[in-house]
This record gives sequence, C-alpha cells and structure tokens, in this order.
Amino acid sequence: MTVQEVMRELVTAVGDGERAGLVTVVSTFQSAPRQPGASMAVTASGEAVGSVSGGCIEGAVYELAQEVMAGRPPVLQRYGVSDDDAFAVGLTCGGIIDVFVEAVDRSTFPVLADVAASIDGAEPVAVATVVAGPGPAGAHLVVWPDRVAGSLGSARLDDAVADDARGMLDQGQTGIRRYGASGERRLDDLQVFVQSFAPRPRMLVFGAIDFAAALVRVGRFLGYHVTVCDARPVFATPRRFPDADEVVVKWPHDYLASTTVDARTVICVLTHDPKFDVPLLAAAVRTPAAYIGVMGSRRTHDDRLARLRAEGLAEDELARLASPLGLDLGARTPEETAVSIAAEIIAARWGGSGRRLSDTSGPIHREHLAADAV
Repeated sequence: MTVQEVMRELVTAVGDGERAGLVTVVSTFQSAPRQPGASMAVTASGEAVGSVSGGCIEGAVYELAQEVMAGRPPVLQRYGVSDDDAFAVGLTCGGIIDVFVEAVDRSTFPVLADVAASIDGAEPVAVATVVAGPGPAGAHLVVWPDRVAGSLGSARLDDAVADDARGMLDQGQTGIRRYGASGERRLDDLQVFVQSFAPRPRMLVFGAIDFAAALVRVGRFLGYHVTVCDARPVFATPRRFPDADEVVVKWPHDYLASTTVDARTVICVLTHDPKFDVPLLAAAVRTPAAYIGVMGSRRTHDDRLARLRAEGLAEDELARLASPLGLDLGARTPEETAVSIAAEIIAARWGGSGRRLSDTSGPIHREHLAADAV
C-alpha cells in the first residue's frame, strides 16, 4: 500500500471523528527494508494499514501506536539488531530504522484533509513534523509552493523549515532536517522530518514501437507518470499503449520543448531514426533530466554521435547519453529489454554498480545522499 493510500485511510478515520495512530519511517541506516516516508496507520478499530519494515517490527510499532492513541506523547523510536540477536524485536537484515509514532485526530492535524486533497490532485505539498529536540513533538507545518498552514512552535522556525521544505519538494526529497529551537541552521538539536508528496516523476518514451509498450508497463510499475510520443499517428494510439498515462502525436523535439522536464524525469529514445533522434537529443541533453537513454546498435550510436557533433554538441553533453541504453542482461524480448532499461535507470538513481550482488560486498542498500546528508 502506498503512502498516499495510507493518508486516505487516515483522512477517513479522522473525518469520522476517530483518533488514529501514524507510524512513519523518518531515517534509515545500512540495509533497512523501507525508505524514509514509508508509513503505517492504526485505526481505532485496531486495523493496521501500510508497512514500515516489511514485517520485521510491525508488531512492536503497532503496540506503540496503540499507546500513543491512548494518551502517550509522540515518540521517536529506533530499531536495529546485531547478527547475534536476530530473533529480537528489530531488523534481521542488520539495518537501523528510526520511526516516529504519533496520534492523529482533528486537533493534532487539522489540515490533514487539505494535504490529502493536494496529493489526490497532484499538487506538490510537504509535511514537516517535529520529531525530536526542544520543540513540540508532533507539531506539523504543511508547506505548499505558495502557502503554509500550521506551525512548529515559532515563526522563525516556521520560516526556516518552509524555505528548506520547498527546496526538498522541488526535488521530491524526504528526510530529516536539523535546526536550533528558533530555526538557527548552525544548531542541530531540533529534528524536523520533512515528507514530500510530489507528483509522480515522469518517464518520456519516444518511439511508439513494441519495445516501448513493454517499457511503459515497467515504468508505470515503478511509479512513473509515463508519456509515449511519436510523430506517426497510426502507431501512437492509446489502444496500443493502454498502460501509458498519455499518448502524444507530435514531433519528438517539438513535444520536448513544450513539456516540463525536471531533475527526476527520465527520457528513453527508442526511435533510432536520425530525423527524430538528432533534434530530440540535441534538446534533451540541455535539460536537467536524470537519465537519457537511447536505443540502437553500437554502429548506430557512433553515427548518431557524429551527427550530434556536427550539430555543435559538446563532449560533456554527449556524455549524458546512455547508449546503447540498458544493462547487459542478455535481453532479447521487448519485456526483457524493458527490464534491462529499468535496471539501468534504478542504478543511475541510487548509484548502483549494475553488478551481481553476490559479486559485491558491503551494504546492499545505499543511503539516499540528498535526504540523509544533513
């Protein structure tokens, strides 16, 4: 169940006048199974919705949620386990996870319904919560690009957190930020968890071919808002791409110039036709896209690079192209190729090597540097 779905369950419970418990992962270390922002709601009837660890600590945090719902103050709790204590309450994977447990009702989170409405309407919104330090634990500040609601205890702290939260929201980041009691950035005794609810990142797939249909399915599964674009109306049809969020009939470079591309966008060019590829890629490398993958043989790639150099592209711009796109999985079918492309996108996002885990050592899960570096 997604965080958005957990939020809707909370809205229903609070709207009915109930008090619910909310458990949220606020930070992780080493091989923790869930990322910051993962959550679980506990309703007044005792139902648990969502997950914070895939099962390792659900029982323990469920009991904590029940205690908080009964009147215990909000609590920041850490769980971890050593290799010789693998059957204790904790993470058998050896990681460490911090969760914040709070009670949610109309008085503790009066703008909860507004947050849920923004999520449902794909309007960016961030929720900042005091989780530790010299401040009112559980206080919320809700931050939109153009407004705020609630307070963390002081106007100066609210201003500092709102400024940081908007920057995190732009990047779709979630994590802990530390301040002084009045928002001083030179101090770190007050911990604020900022959870970004940004619209889904975009996957732009150019080329309405059978490989694109498979990639669309995988992209949708990974949580992307997927657009298929092709200049040929006979191929670019919703019937051929039922899993796409939108299908656009337009010259690829014209569409790219007219749409939004941010640092979370991935671009996959599957046309391998110079009349489409060259103007499209010349524009793509000058966007902030996180990934630009291009289909084609090595010979096609060499020819494409020559054409792009003739268009005046610099070597550092050409270096942004992942071509041929995908990891070396030995893929043959469109579905296998889509998995190969998705694997490269995931590796690029998290800094993975693309090697077999059995051939590597050290932590399996890398820290999300943008969220945890503070």
